[in-house]
Amino acid sequence: MKQNNSHNRQRIASVITRNISDIILFELKKPIFKLVSVNQVDVTPDYQFAKVYVSHLDLKKINEAVEELNANKGLIRSFLAKKMTIYKVPDLVFIRDNTYEKGERIEEILKEIKEKENK
Repeated sequence: MKQNNSHNRQRIASVITRNISDIILFELKKPIFKLVSVNQVDVTPDYQFAKVYVSHLDLKKINEAVEELNANKGLIRSFLAKKMTIYKVPDLVFIRDNTYEKGERIEEILKEIKEKENK
């Protein structure tokens, strides 16, 4: 039973990811949203909340984009409710996704290690 619930959450998270990406791209008119990508959505087991991890192609604007998304989360949630057929659309929380930056840092560390080994 537990695995089935996990599978349902993953499926709903996937649908939410796709729909929020479309909403940000096609429904929201602010230019800052045009370079935002939704990387992952985590839904709580009770489907009350969804953490939406986003990134921006311009790393200098990611904090502003996350603030704007959180300021517009009610509008985004209402668009999402129109696109989905679930009983209750979760409350959204937009969070900066640092995966790319962490990956870059790991690459730097590996490069430094390799340079030290070659000396």
